[in-house]
Amino acid sequence: MSIRRSFGLAGAVSLALVLTGCGSSSQGGPEASGKGKTRVFAADNGEITIPAHPERVVATGYAVPALIEADAPLVGISSWKRGEPMMSEEDLAEYRKLPKVAGEQAAETNYEAVAEADPDLIVIGVPAPVLGDIDVKRLESIAPVVAIGPTVPSAWRELSRKQSDAAGSLKQFDVAKDSYGSRAAELAEKYKDVLPQLKLGHVGAYGDAAKGTFQREFNGSWGTNIAEDLGAKYYGKVKKPGPGSQAVSEYPSIEELPAAFREADVMTYSVNADGSIPKSVQYVLDSKLWKNLPAVKAGKAFPFRYTEAATYGEAMQTLDAIDESLAPLLNR
Repeated sequence: MSIRRSFGLAGAVSLALVLTGCGSSSQGGPEASGKGKTRVFAADNGEITIPAHPERVVATGYAVPALIEADAPLVGISSWKRGEPMMSEEDLAEYRKLPKVAGEQAAETNYEAVAEADPDLIVIGVPAPVLGDIDVKRLESIAPVVAIGPTVPSAWRELSRKQSDAAGSLKQFDVAKDSYGSRAAELAEKYKDVLPQLKLGHVGAYGDAAKGTFQREFNGSWGTNIAEDLGAKYYGKVKKPGPGSQAVSEYPSIEELPAAFREADVMTYSVNADGSIPKSVQYVLDSKLWKNLPAVKAGKAFPFRYTEAATYGEAMQTLDAIDESLAPLLNR
């Protein structure tokens, strides 16, 4: 099962676990102040005893970009091609250098390669439903395993922190978080007289042209949550909420486009990192229904790049891309 496609299936129980804090460190035994010190960590797969200071970490899924960015002591990772366009040159070089112990999908885990990496901690960053594609017991025979997977898209903030915490790499994480916070505050100030007063609508990248549907994203979704930090507000809510991303996005038929966005003052839509338009989005943009939307006719439709950012470093690029796209609003 694809990690990306199954993202929307992660449930509320997983979200509750993600938001649960970590336990305190174990203080007993002669090695309590040294290498053998452990702590209990609250993960999707339970309360797990892990090294207090991991020295050899394997990461998969969404934990890959988070732990590379946090400068964790990685010795093996899964492939994460979807995130390459959002990595800094330094992080991309590190990503390419690290041994790949798993493929793009959870089922493509190479257990022998994981064992050869000799980790003292394994961080699995896949949605809870996808854990069934992994032989967790086999991994546990190699090293402690903590599963910290995605839930709703906007939860990347908590998830990346928790992944960094498990790997003992919060210092660098906090640096990136503070940089993001400063930049977001700067842009929120820049747009304070414009964005908060507008109703926005967003077309995401996961519609299905073959089925005649488009993806509408609301607050808290991939294409919207970072723009919200600038003061953007995406009106409306999912008609039939489901688990994970289904709580913040839906897939109406193209005929519903006018009703969905009739009230929008501004439209935004997801594009690829290089600015090219995904086929599912191009299908919408080519529609006469799109071209007749009030916001589109008024010239207020803007593309957003880097909408799948899942770390603070990646989200810095998203902030700048959003600023570039929305700049014309300041001149109207």
